[in-house]
Amino acid sequence: MFGKKPLSRFILASGLLFSLIGHAADLVIAGRDDVYGKALDSTLTRFQQKHPGKQIELLKLPYGNLYEKLVISMRENASAYDLVLMDDTWSPEFAGNGWLQPLPKKMQSNDFIPAVMDISRVPEKTGPAYSLPVVGNVEMFALRKDLFDKHQLKAPTSWDDVLSSAKILQQQEPGVSGVVFRGMKGNPIVSGFMPILWAYNGAVVKDGKAALDSPQALQALKTFIALKAFAPTGVDVYNAADVRQSLEQGKAAMAIEVWPAWAAALDNPDKSKVVGKVELQPAPGQVAGPSPMLGIWQMAITKNSQHSKLAQEFLTYLTSAENQKALALELGLPPTRRSVYQDKQIIQKYRWYPAQLTALEAGRARPRIRNWQEVESILGDYLQLALMDQMPAQVALQQANQKIAQALK
Repeated sequence: MFGKKPLSRFILASGLLFSLIGHAADLVIAGRDDVYGKALDSTLTRFQQKHPGKQIELLKLPYGNLYEKLVISMRENASAYDLVLMDDTWSPEFAGNGWLQPLPKKMQSNDFIPAVMDISRVPEKTGPAYSLPVVGNVEMFALRKDLFDKHQLKAPTSWDDVLSSAKILQQQEPGVSGVVFRGMKGNPIVSGFMPILWAYNGAVVKDGKAALDSPQALQALKTFIALKAFAPTGVDVYNAADVRQSLEQGKAAMAIEVWPAWAAALDNPDKSKVVGKVELQPAPGQVAGPSPMLGIWQMAITKNSQHSKLAQEFLTYLTSAENQKALALELGLPPTRRSVYQDKQIIQKYRWYPAQLTALEAGRARPRIRNWQEVESILGDYLQLALMDQMPAQVALQQANQKIAQALK
């Protein structure tokens, strides 16, 4: 019904209207929906009590919409937003394009977990900090402690241990799969594979070049495929809900991927049949030590913000130990400060927090490249082809490597 011109005019008019609204506010924050939106709402309530009279506008957008709006706004040098919430995979692009302000050192507390704070820097670890870590998401490994104790098995420290334990538990426990994971192509299957790849000293990208065509990556993929023999039927298309249900209903002895947002339900008697029986730990190592995958949400100040002082004050408060503790207790939002993980009140409510802290300290970020989403999509397609036995593992890696090399150019 709408041609290209009217639609373009509508988008332009909407942008102009928002720009006018944005300038009327003392601070404009672009954030996520769902629990992240609730966390920002809660923080704003407390912050405005300390800063009465300030008009602060908060946008709460779905993942894809947030990314698109931020790219369009900052690419056009607009000043629509002062603060932006970002997935950690976006920061190399945003900072690399000069869209963000470097943050003063006084904001970079030593209380932030180092591995988490490092990915706020561009280049990682060595460059200036362009953001502060807001949400301490990290991938963890889950196991049924009661079943491990029953069969006198030790918690796995290697992926070889995972395979041997999965085989024993599947044989000895009728109706229980040895392991469960997400096999759906794209982000789900890649998320499960990355800690295995890193454990074998493999990489997707190394020194800016595609690195999947390697003996290390091949061994990691063979291990990943071997897990399928001890997983539920149809695991090739499992997503988060399937993994969570398998764990909560006691139908899986291990899960290679559990995120903080999934953990609380395991101890909720209204949802779970395994209350108090599931233990969380960092992903196992192999050739190299454990490398749990980080999924940190960060907040940054845009280069063209006209309210940098107030933006710094809000960002400092948002990531303070006081606010992080409040958000953890209210919403279960995972902190990024070590002191909050060591708080007795927090540990009493979330028994897995010490393990979560260990995972964060050993955590590793996805490749710091500007087009990770494109690379992830390519890798996810070929991993699933190999998992479904539609392509040999080595061929899948070689073809994925070729396409990723092209994408990196």
